[in-house]
Formats: sequence, structure tokens, C-alpha cells
Amino acid sequence: MPNETYIYYSDSKHNPYGDKTDKEILALCENIVEFFIKENCKAIVIACNTASAKAVQYLRKKYQNIPFIAIEPAYKMVYDYAYDEPTLVMATKGTIESEKFNLLYHTYDNHKTVLLPCVGLADVIEEGNKEKIKQYVKHHLEQYKGKVKNVVLGCTHYPLIKKEISEVLGDVQFFNGAPYLAKHLKEILEENNLTNNNNQDKSIQFIDSSNNEQKKKRFFEILEN
Repeated sequence: MPNETYIYYSDSKHNPYGDKTDKEILALCENIVEFFIKENCKAIVIACNTASAKAVQYLRKKYQNIPFIAIEPAYKMVYDYAYDEPTLVMATKGTIESEKFNLLYHTYDNHKTVLLPCVGLADVIEEGNKEKIKQYVKHHLEQYKGKVKNVVLGCTHYPLIKKEISEVLGDVQFFNGAPYLAKHLKEILEENNLTNNNNQDKSIQFIDSSNNEQKKKRFFEILEN
């Protein structure tokens, strides 16, 4: 959807959501949604697995005039494409403990799955220190080397470190829900006649709640890659 205008809101001031209470997550999400509405956004994508698991039902009920597209861990894809293979689900503690994820997990459980709460990993990735990332991944994943074939990336930060994960686990197959989320967004916009066909109006705006210029710089570097 190259003709759309995007506003990306990075709530680094309050990250990680995975360690917060449900009440805190709802309040944070509500504040961000209010901001988006003031900016006249026509659809809202919740690109955080924890926020999706904890808040999307509440937000859809409260704001019924705007579509919410919510990401979730791609565990069902394992069921569809690699059911018999041993699987590692990497996610935040909040996602793994959420009712939404547990319903998904118990529905499609292949009985060869390890659920790994990666406490603090999103923060390490946000920081951007390559050495810290490698140390974290090695410390937490080395025990699974040669024992898993599927890796579910249950946080939208984790695809940024697939290389580092592969260096520890070896030849594994990654499952990431983000591409399917983008396709679903496009379908929703088309169904509601909300697509923008004017190439002149497109733009991408990045907002960071902690006003961190380094994060803004890294965002556009990742986007260009």
C-alpha cells in the first residue's frame, strides 16, 4: 500500500508492555488510540502482540467506528505448514500468559512446543547494541540448539534479530505473523472503500513517546532496508 499515509507510534517510554498489568496496558493503548483519532486515522494496526492480546477486544468495543487490525503470534501457521516439527515460541511474558494466546495455543498445540517468555529481549533490541543482543540470544537459546525446527516470533521486535537467532539455533524455520497482518489490513481498507489512490498524499511519520532521536534514526534505517 505505497500510497497510504502512515503514522508509526513507538511507545518506548512505557515499553515493554509484556511486564505490565492488564489495567496499565488498557490505559496506555487507549491514550494512543485517542491520539490516532485526533490525527484522523482511518484504521489502526496494533503491532504489539501483548497489546493485541490484552486490549483489542476492549478497544473494538469502545471505538466501533474505526477498524482495528491486531497482530497475534503465528502459532497456527505451524499447525498448517509444519505440524510434526518441534517448535519454540518466543514471546513476551504478557503474551504467553494472555487468554487470547492460550486459546490459540491449546487449539493448535502440536505437543512438541516449548513456550519461552523472553523477558527483556524487546528492550535489548530497542537499545540496538549488537553485542548485548548476541549475548542474550546465546544465553537463552543455546539449550534449544538442534532440538527445534520451528521458531515462532511472537513479538514484532524479534524478526529484526533473525540472523542472531539462526547463529545460535542453526537451520530453523521462522514463523512471523506480520506479512499476513499487512494483507489483512489491505483487505479491510478495500472492503470499506478506504484505500488511497493519490500518490501525492503519501507519507510516513514516526513518533516516539520518549522523544528519542536515535530511535527515530534507527526506524528509518530499518525501513529503508
